[in-house]
Amino acid sequence: MTATTPTTAGDTSGGTAGSRGVSARARRDTADVTIRPVPFHRLLDVELRKTLDTRAGAWLLASIALIACLVVGVFALWGNEDELDMQSFASTISFPMLLVLPMVAVLAVTSEWTQRSALTTFALVPRRGRVVGAKAAAALLVAVAASAVQLGASALGAVAAAAFRGLDARWDLPLDLALRLALLNVVAVAVGFAWAVLIRASAPALVAYLTFVLVLPMLSGIVAAVSDWYSEHSAWLDLSSTMLVLSAPSVSGEEWAQLGTAALLWVGVPLAVGLRRLVRVEIR
Repeated sequence: MTATTPTTAGDTSGGTAGSRGVSARARRDTADVTIRPVPFHRLLDVELRKTLDTRAGAWLLASIALIACLVVGVFALWGNEDELDMQSFASTISFPMLLVLPMVAVLAVTSEWTQRSALTTFALVPRRGRVVGAKAAAALLVAVAASAVQLGASALGAVAAAAFRGLDARWDLPLDLALRLALLNVVAVAVGFAWAVLIRASAPALVAYLTFVLVLPMLSGIVAAVSDWYSEHSAWLDLSSTMLVLSAPSVSGEEWAQLGTAALLWVGVPLAVGLRRLVRVEIR
C-alpha cells in the first residue's frame, strides 16, 4: 500500500506567488544594470598587446632597432667625416625605418581578418569605429616610440663616430628637424594603416605599401620625364616623394601644402573608403 501526500491549493498558490515575486525582483535588478562601453584606454591597451605579442610584430619591432644600429655602425665606420653628426645619422636611418615601421601597422589591422579574429573582436566591441580608432592610436604610439629609438641611435652614432675616428662628437640636430623626422614616420605609418583598412589582407596590403615606397617613385619619375604637366604638379600628387622633404633642413609653406594635398589623396581617400566598407561588411 502506497501513501501519497496531497498538495493543497494554498501550497500551490503560495509557490506560484513566490516564483512571481522572484521574477519581478530579477526584472527590477536587470533594469537597474547600466551597460557601459569598453573604455577606450582598455581598447588601446589590447591593441598595443596585439601589436607587441605576435611573433611577426615582435620581430618587426626588433628589426627596427637592429637596422638602426647596423646603419649607424656602417655610417660611423665608412661615412664622410664632414657628415658624421647627429643630424646626418638621423636622416640616414629614416629610409630603412620607412620600409619596416609601416608593416607593423599593416599587420595590426589585417591580422584581424587573416587570423579570423574579427568576429570575436567586433562581437565584444560592436562599434567598429572605436576598434579602428584604438588600432590607429596604437600605430601612432609605435611610430612615436620608433622615432625615439631613431634619435637614440643617432646620438649613439655620433658618439661611436667620435670614438672610431678620433673626432669631437657633434650633436647639431635642430628641434624642428627632429620633429619633422618623427612626423615622417607618422605619415609613413598612416599610409600603411590606410591601405590596410582598405584591403584587409596582409599580403596584398604589404605589397601595396612596398609598391608605394619603392615602385611609385620610379613610375612618377618616368611620367614626369614625358609629361610637362605632371612634372610641374607631381609634388602635389606623389606622396612617396613629397614626404621626403620632411628630412630636408627646412620646409617651405608651399611644400607643406603639397604634403597635405598628397597625404589627403593617399591617406584620406583610402581610409575613408576602407572605413565605409569595414562598417558595412558582413563579418564571417
